[in-house]
Amino acid sequence: MKFEELWRIARFGVVGLTAAGVHYWTVIALVELLQIAPLHANVGGFVVAFWFSYFGHRYWTFSDTVGHQPGQRQSFLRFLLVAVLGFLMNAFLFFLFLHYTDIPYYVALAIVVLTVAAMTYVLSRLWAFRRIAS
Repeated sequence: MKFEELWRIARFGVVGLTAAGVHYWTVIALVELLQIAPLHANVGGFVVAFWFSYFGHRYWTFSDTVGHQPGQRQSFLRFLLVAVLGFLMNAFLFFLFLHYTDIPYYVALAIVVLTVAAMTYVLSRLWAFRRIAS
């Protein structure tokens, strides 16, 4: 694997981990400060983290693969689809692990997060933020 791709994966990880923190703390704030139910707050956390993730990936992780204006809308819509798919896959897999296995929730969560992150990286790299011909 080339250094360039390893560096991109590292940037993806930094943006992803930071977006996960944004998601987490947004949920906590919505629940604790606004008394919103945790499942509803989770959707709010996803929405806030989505924007952080999109801009982080668009302008840092994949900045060399998309043009400035021509493909911006297309990249956004593709990334939105990837993010929603990732969120749904995360929720579904976590539900399955929690209800049909004896794996502790924190191990199941780690498996789910790593699986969805790998899927998100591949879809983002090969489809959502693919190089757009000028």
